[in-house]
Amino acid sequence: MIWAVIIVSVLLGAILIAFVQYRRQIKKNCHQLEVMQKHSSNQRLTSEVPYKEVNELVMRVNDICNRYQDESILIERNENNLKEAIANLSHDIRTPLTSLDGYVQLLVMSDSAEEKEHYMKIIQERISSLKELLEELFTYTKMQDQNYELSCVKMDGRQCVCGTVLAFYEDFETRGLEPEVSFCEEDLPILGNEVALRRVVQNIVKNALEHGKNRLGLKLEKRDRKLYFCCYNDKKETEIIDVDKIFERFYKGDKARTSTSTGLGLAIAKGLVERLHGNIRASVDDGLFKIEIEIPLYEEKALEKA
Repeated sequence: MIWAVIIVSVLLGAILIAFVQYRRQIKKNCHQLEVMQKHSSNQRLTSEVPYKEVNELVMRVNDICNRYQDESILIERNENNLKEAIANLSHDIRTPLTSLDGYVQLLVMSDSAEEKEHYMKIIQERISSLKELLEELFTYTKMQDQNYELSCVKMDGRQCVCGTVLAFYEDFETRGLEPEVSFCEEDLPILGNEVALRRVVQNIVKNALEHGKNRLGLKLEKRDRKLYFCCYNDKKETEIIDVDKIFERFYKGDKARTSTSTGLGLAIAKGLVERLHGNIRASVDDGLFKIEIEIPLYEEKALEKA
């Protein structure tokens, strides 16, 4: 009988101790949660009881807090990026519009037919520039849709690249540049989209023309069963290029914003190349900035086996 009383007393004592420990732990965790809520603290719940269930609960709550904090940081970063994007877009759109307004006023005030013709030509150029800018913004928006797919058919990648580069002849002449060109003679069939590939090449060459000084090179060849295209240019001495960010939206190495550039060209090129199942990369070596793209060649036998 005495032993029974002792055992019962010990069990009741253990239960009481466990109850007190549970209660103290819950009060402590409630206080920690209150501090975390009020001060957006990085503090996490702690456990001082040797009970598996309590420790697991504390661990799961901490995991939720960590995920919430990571999501909050991501949301804040996206909001900052959105604000920066809106500021950049406002600047890019406002600049040509302001210029247009000025030339329209000059056109209205002028009595000279020659001056009016001159102003009309400038106005048309500014309108074309603005249309191109808006088209880039529209294309970039499409690139953000993960479900957006290009309609691809068998095409001659060499012919598309050559034709696109040839269209820059007047731009090269205006800049007084004689590009270093090395293009292969053999056909480079790919499963691609002509509009997309042309846009990729255009954006890469435009970037080289805008940021290069006196040297520009273009190379097209078959390499490892892929269409390989490379464009390189000498960079300004003061320009610092971060190749890890070069394909990010609105990135500009020299931070100089102009009415003819949104900073979206290479971001669009990257998105299009990836949808052509290719890859694109950038590098800086000995003062030369280089962009290279590779797109798998179309091989009927390989497709039949697949």
